[in-house]
Amino acid sequence: MTRSATLVTFVFPSALGRWAGDMVELRVFAVADREGGRPTLGAALDTLCRTHPSLERRLRDDQGRMRRHIGVFVCGENARGLGGLACALPPAAEVHLL
Repeated sequence: MTRSATLVTFVFPSALGRWAGDMVELRVFAVADREGGRPTLGAALDTLCRTHPSLERRLRDDQGRMRRHIGVFVCGENARGLGGLACALPPAAEVHLL
């Protein structure tokens, strides 16, 4: 009984990078929430925010949704059009936060 996982690369503008240890790129693992499922953007953000807690309130609101002023692009496509936080991530996904 295993859940699938993928390595996700987050790319930040320098304004957000200061909240991630002055990094402009971070890699985290996203794990599917159930067996047979695929890792999601939400799962990747959960891992990112666990490892860099200061990013949480800058990226998500009190209800856990992405803040409106943050643009999220998964492999070059706007995540809002792909299902938002529920969007399934392909292997070795690259997520740009703007």
